[in-house]
Amino acid sequence: MTRRLSRSSAGRGDLPVTIVHACLRGGRGGSPTAVVAGGLSTSTDSPLTDDERRRVPALAGTSHAVFLSNDPAPADGPANVRPVVTARFFTTEGALPACGHGTVAALAFLAARAGREEHRVEVRVSERVITGRAVLGASASSVDVTFGAGPIDLREPTPYELGLLLPALGLPAAAATGACIATLGRPRLLVPVPSRSALAALAPDLDRLTAVCTRLDLLGCFVHSPGGATGRVAARMFAPSIGVPEDIANVNSSACLAAHLLARNGTPRIELDMGDGLGCPATVTARARGASPGALVDITGAARIGQVLRFSV
Repeated sequence: MTRRLSRSSAGRGDLPVTIVHACLRGGRGGSPTAVVAGGLSTSTDSPLTDDERRRVPALAGTSHAVFLSNDPAPADGPANVRPVVTARFFTTEGALPACGHGTVAALAFLAARAGREEHRVEVRVSERVITGRAVLGASASSVDVTFGAGPIDLREPTPYELGLLLPALGLPAAAATGACIATLGRPRLLVPVPSRSALAALAPDLDRLTAVCTRLDLLGCFVHSPGGATGRVAARMFAPSIGVPEDIANVNSSACLAAHLLARNGTPRIELDMGDGLGCPATVTARARGASPGALVDITGAARIGQVLRFSV
């Protein structure tokens, strides 16, 4: 029998969904993310299908959703082995191998649920286990999150790739200077523009960009302003091929940019602002170490636990 996933009109349902605002700036804004505890099954212990999972972001009014499930510690392992939380990430177009701001949201949610001032947890994302630390803020709904992203691979884009991507973004050929293909989970183009005002004025052809990213098997395009001496950067992430025309916050691309700037000019730390044009200011701090291939980046972001929605399954 086919099930229908929908908002519960009576305020009661089988599937509670917590909205977590990830990567706040000064305590406000952030990227709303749907977090489903035990989201790899419903309260009736009947697993959600991937089709049902990708409908959650649309129902919740978010770009992404993260589904969590506790894996039991091995029965024959050491007593101090902690259970690992498995996370899966979805947009309306389907599953993603990783999602940085979804990881921030998941860690914040788990810390708030644990109720401890400081919470450390291991999260399995695809084939990698991420160790995260979350500290509750002055308000019980505010959480500061840190985790390690990586490894990150960097390479120069080919003339063929740039010849397709730059026109779709509305950028001149000169933008190729400093451009990079960075891979963390999936590859994406990093491309600079001269200023924050040039970034704000950017208006890509989203239909064309969708076709090009699909053709090149790219997640999307991360366009950024110069870092400068302060390490403060602004960026916009366009990923229409995965159902996200523009992301409020993109943590994994921020980590990729930190690794790229470290390799390019030795900048070890950036604070990256996003979401202003979408009315949701967001900031991510990224500290890079190592060298490509395999550079590692430590991510810090703040999150706020928001409302709980209930869906009927």
